[in-house]
Amino acid sequence: MKAGKNRRLANVKTRTETGLEYVMNSIDLNTPFGKKQLRELKPYFPGEEAELRDELDKVEQVICFATENRRKVEQIQELFMEVKDSSYTIQRSGKGALSVVEIYEIKSLLLAMGNLGKLLDSETIPDEYRPLDSEELLNLLDPRGDRINTFYIYDEFSEKLCALRREKRELEKDIRREQKVLRDEIRKEYGVMLTPKFDIIVSKSNDDLKKIQGIDALEQVSEDYMSVTFQLKATDAVFDFMKRVEAVNGQIDEEEERVREYLSLEISKWEDVLTENCRRMGMVDLALGKALYAIKHQLVKPEIVDEHFIEIEDGRNLQVEDILISKKKKYCPVSITLGDGVTCITGANMGGKTISLKLAGQVPILAQYGFFVPCRRARVGLSNYMQILIGDSQSMERGLSSFGSEMEELKEILDNSTERSVLLIDEIANGTNPVEGLALTRSLVDYLREKPYITLITTHFETVTETEGVINMQVRGLADVDFSKLNSEIQYANRRERINIIGKYMDYRLYRVQNQEQVPKDALNIAKMLGIDKVIIEGAKKYMK
Repeated sequence: MKAGKNRRLANVKTRTETGLEYVMNSIDLNTPFGKKQLRELKPYFPGEEAELRDELDKVEQVICFATENRRKVEQIQELFMEVKDSSYTIQRSGKGALSVVEIYEIKSLLLAMGNLGKLLDSETIPDEYRPLDSEELLNLLDPRGDRINTFYIYDEFSEKLCALRREKRELEKDIRREQKVLRDEIRKEYGVMLTPKFDIIVSKSNDDLKKIQGIDALEQVSEDYMSVTFQLKATDAVFDFMKRVEAVNGQIDEEEERVREYLSLEISKWEDVLTENCRRMGMVDLALGKALYAIKHQLVKPEIVDEHFIEIEDGRNLQVEDILISKKKKYCPVSITLGDGVTCITGANMGGKTISLKLAGQVPILAQYGFFVPCRRARVGLSNYMQILIGDSQSMERGLSSFGSEMEELKEILDNSTERSVLLIDEIANGTNPVEGLALTRSLVDYLREKPYITLITTHFETVTETEGVINMQVRGLADVDFSKLNSEIQYANRRERINIIGKYMDYRLYRVQNQEQVPKDALNIAKMLGIDKVIIEGAKKYMK
């Protein structure tokens, strides 16, 4: 994965509106290391084409692995779900004795690393994704070789510890032996049966309560409103044994701490390997997340070119497509080619101009972040700067109108644009009067067509496309529709149904307008079908002429 740099390709709004954030939030990651790498993911910039191609090749390799090894992928995901972030524990290992729980964390991590290495035995997996060998450290933390996901300060860690624990067990046997003798004596003399824990619970209504209270070898330890609990008293011999157990426990604690200090120091010697393996685990998690998302959404590897242009064949806006799929509707793919200069998308509302604009940003920004892209084919030249101007970004705090806010954003975009920029502008100056709006849009187009930027503008102002050198892309819309069939469907539908029916017939594909005298009529057609008076429609046609 590429190292981060202090360069910004796009602001938060652009990453959101183009759908990059949507895709990143949709990637299924299971380790804290993969999630961290996704948060810190940086784009590739011009001059880094070779590194980006290499990253995309790796994603392709993981896609092949995931396609051919579905069961292994499931096992890897299950393994990843159990992985915790032990980075701090690894760092702390050289600064003092780790607790038993912390050493257990490291052992669990080592087991996960070892199992991951076995699952990644395919030739299609890049070598830099495979964990480094850490079997030696695992052998140290698992002296019995059980390879079970548990940890204990085993006797094998220390002969002294083993001897102390043996001594403690013998003392505990002596205590229990002494207690059994007393229990048997009480049974023979008083007919009272103690439990294996050497106690007895007696109901307050029991006639034997007074007799039991008079037994010197028993002591009352608790009482409630129904019963009294008695327990065997400790004899001098038992007290002596318990005192010796306490002393041995102190020695055991000291020896266990010494073992923990030793193990912690040994773990610290492996800090670099463990840290690198955590990073590699994150790389696998992220690459697998990208791969599975690409498989699910039928994404393709973009071709990264040195020249600055964007070519999208049958592209799909992923966020819109997911919504349509949830409604059991089909997405109409869009193709578009953009180079330095100005391209304008014109057409009526409902024509999907804004979605096409976002798609034109989604494909290149996903590509620059190392993702596969939603289209049949894509060729992308890397950009230094990518920004979108869209929607009502009114600032209530500063009291700006939507138009004023839009102009502030436009100024920021133009001030920061540089060679190999991508500017995506949706309905500029739509919030002011049409005369000034048209004038401002035409002047902006004049300014941008001379810049080394890829500029895509959606607009209602058809005449801006008359500027020399400006490419006009038109939404096909209802151009090929059988209106008699469409009208028959709309005739008896309610308001919402009529709009949905028209949407079903809309062709969102783009075509390049060659004849500047071509005038789109979708707005009038839609108005007519939705019941606007015929007199108004005919009047509008006269004005258009």
